[in-house]
Amino acid sequence: MMLAELSGNLPIGLVGMGAALGVGIAAAKASEAIGRNPGAFGKVFTTALIGMALAEGLAILIYFVVPR
Repeated sequence: MMLAELSGNLPIGLVGMGAALGVGIAAAKASEAIGRNPGAFGKVFTTALIGMALAEGLAILIYFVVPR
């Protein structure tokens, strides 16, 4: 397999892995924060949801921008 054929799939895979890790870490830390202080549920949940959406948005953007 030529390196040129691999170049389109490698960034997509790396960004997908990074987005999955980012969403997982954000969800874990948000549930940890809510467990420690249940009164801050609204603020923590909103911030975590926005962060997860940005991580997924980057993965979707890279999927469509990187030539395959």
